Amino acid sequence: QVQLVESGGGLVQAGGSLRLSCAASGATVSSYIMGWFRQAPGQEREFVAAVSWNGILTRYTDSVRGRFTVSRDNSKNTAYLQMNTLKPEDTAVYFCSAQDGYWPPVGEYDYWGQGTQVTVSS
Repeated sequence: QVQLVESGGGLVQAGGSLRLSCAASGATVSSYIMGWFRQAPGQEREFVAAVSWNGILTRYTDSVRGRFTVSRDNSKNTAYLQMNTLKPEDTAVYFCSAQDGYWPPVGEYDYWGQGTQVTVSS
């Protein structure tokens, strides 16, 4: 069973940066697609970014493309989300997830973290 734990969230001013980490335990996730999602208050959870098992292929939602970078370090069993030029509308709880399957990611993810709060002040 895979456990995912996010860290790195916090309060930042608009234009600032944060780096989220997602540490996996219980099993190696080196063959998994790793994804990031977010959920703002009163809104549904939305896809943010995903990275293939080898870190070469990535996918982003349009609103973060060019500002966020998803990556992974399989030697550390960890995925990352570097967030630059943050905007107030990026405020949300950010969730890490893992999907056992081939690229591109389709359907439901298999494992989820508990989330980390990101708040961007204007």
